[in-house]
Amino acid sequence: MARPTVSDVARRAGVSRGTVSKALNDTGQLSPETRHRVHAAAAELGFAPNPQARSLTSGRTFTVGLLTSDSIGRFSIPMLQGVEDALGADSISVLLCDARGDIERERKYVRTLLTQRVDGIIVTAKKTDVRSSIGSLPVPVVYAYAQSDQPEDRAVLPDDVEAGRLAVGHLVAGGRRRVAYVTGPATALAVRHREEGARVALERAGLGLPAAAVRYGEWSEEWGREAAAALTAAGVGAGGIDAVFCGSDQIGRGVADGLRDLGVMVPDDVALVGVDNWRPMAASCRPPLTTVDLGLEEIGRVAAQELLARIAGRTASGGRLLPGRLIVRESSRPRSAGA
Repeated sequence: MARPTVSDVARRAGVSRGTVSKALNDTGQLSPETRHRVHAAAAELGFAPNPQARSLTSGRTFTVGLLTSDSIGRFSIPMLQGVEDALGADSISVLLCDARGDIERERKYVRTLLTQRVDGIIVTAKKTDVRSSIGSLPVPVVYAYAQSDQPEDRAVLPDDVEAGRLAVGHLVAGGRRRVAYVTGPATALAVRHREEGARVALERAGLGLPAAAVRYGEWSEEWGREAAAALTAAGVGAGGIDAVFCGSDQIGRGVADGLRDLGVMVPDDVALVGVDNWRPMAASCRPPLTTVDLGLEEIGRVAAQELLARIAGRTASGGRLLPGRLIVRESSRPRSAGA
């Protein structure tokens, strides 16, 4: 059986060959009804555009570069899944480049991607801190879970203030009144934003976050265990800390292990909430860890949509914040009556 052609699709849809090209390439001024009719005709006939012809017609390569510094893939892999979900409908391929945090390696990859004539570049990272722009390029650029030092650049970011508010608001709603915050480096933007959200939730309940209840450290389980020992020494249970907001799930699992080793029961004595919804950490925590999911896949998907908009000539600058969602597990079970 002969492979269907553009002419076959045009006859089935009752339009010209040029209209078929515009509809399938999402170009030109066509009504939604005409575009739908062309796509329906192509689907009925099993028509698949020739990639080379499509590229020549549109002047695009239908490839996008994803430039990351997250060598272990903790953040980049979920975002890549979201990017591919958004771009797959247009048969756009993604070229993944891992710069491993090396600026020279990153520059080399940018040159390589431009040589490959990609239609645009998405820049991701493992932290939301402001970073140097990759420069003024001849193709559109969007940052995902990262932000540039140039205000005209576009960035898609998690709402870390809201994450802190969600986490601590949940603890307060469960009857907790003396909340500690154990987190990463004080210099990290996410740390400061999550603390801001935590303070908002506590203030709304007429509570506070004393300086002694905030402990900055590393993004590690070891730091979580150390912080648990320090909090226990300062007092838990009656009159002491009865909940801990952990700046990451890694820290949260460390806090849970440290408290258990010292005879402090989670959640009976102290409730815990983390951030990330990193399933290997949250699910293996004892007990399973309540956490705020930052929606990394959604960040990738929206970043890809923002890039497509820039490719089409529609531009927006600055940061776009996406809300997270609370995933409730055993570590934050509310206090029982009389506890």
